Amino acid sequence: MDQIIIKNLRARGIIGLNDWEREKPQEILINIIAYTDVRNAGETDSIQHSVNYRTLAKRAQQHAETAARLTVEALAEDLARLCLEEPNVQRVRVRVEKPGAVRFADSVGVEIERGRV
Repeated sequence: MDQIIIKNLRARGIIGLNDWEREKPQEILINIIAYTDVRNAGETDSIQHSVNYRTLAKRAQQHAETAARLTVEALAEDLARLCLEEPNVQRVRVRVEKPGAVRFADSVGVEIERGRV
């Protein structure tokens, strides 16, 4: 299966359990791998046979900035569902990270993989 990759997409949104985390937007780092078949897109040079990564990135960023989730797990599930709404995406891997959330760590987060049922 081929991959459409969105790497280190940045968003600023409310995320976290603690009161101080809910007071102002924090940086959220998103990585998406959308599994699809790009052969037809490569042969026809048409985006209709692939996944428009710009559209997918905008939707993911907008959702992350407005969802106000308590956990990175919940946001990752939201983003996986959003990606699977794209008709050409068969499976998706989503990583959501909070940079600087834990002292002495670059980031903390979760990575999930979901597919069509």
